[in-house]
Amino acid sequence: MEHEIHRLAVTMAFQGAEETVYPTVLRDGGRAVLVDCGWIGALPVVERELKNIGLSVRDLTGLVLTHHDHDHMGAAAALRRANPDIKIYASPAEEPFISGREKPLRLQQAEEMQETLPPEMQEFGRAFCELLRRVEPVETDGLLHGGEWLDWCGGCRVIATPGHTPGHISLLLEDESIVITGDAMALENGLPVTANPQFALDREEAEASLEKLLALKARAYYCYHGGVYLPN
Repeated sequence: MEHEIHRLAVTMAFQGAEETVYPTVLRDGGRAVLVDCGWIGALPVVERELKNIGLSVRDLTGLVLTHHDHDHMGAAAALRRANPDIKIYASPAEEPFISGREKPLRLQQAEEMQETLPPEMQEFGRAFCELLRRVEPVETDGLLHGGEWLDWCGGCRVIATPGHTPGHISLLLEDESIVITGDAMALENGLPVTANPQFALDREEAEASLEKLLALKARAYYCYHGGVYLPN
């Protein structure tokens, strides 16, 4: 079955500065699976990016959430309202936070940090906590486990990459030798790093997950933050 892998560039402005993230679309036959979906309010940008590759939101059959963070699942609830038939997937460890059954760990972390922020950072901290509280929960339709094989795009392996959050997952597209990293790897100055290590819920695990992905020796790494890393 022929398949296509597309990177979307979702750009939004925050406090006068623009930021871009790179969701991925896995397309084969009648399926189109989006991996992560951007911030709250990002749906119109996602729709425009999908149109550029000949798709609409209604064409999406699946949404994989690599983890619960506002920039990865902020648009998920809006996307489901626009396409009630979409199936949403996440790891078992992230599902309670994504569904809203438990308080998100990132929000817990931000609230704890707020208590120790210097005065000049207090306003920013409060705004960030409020942003995290505004992320709408969304029910998942399927759980993805580390090591699980999916038949998407010729073969897709779920890779457990904890650290940034406990249940973070990445995807290895075996035929294409491409890793979709989520926040297990980011690019800074063209080089792979752990994403925002100061906010990793387990920094040691995050570093081990980065090494785990690099050890796959993939042809390309599609990083949500920073773009594409080509090792060779």
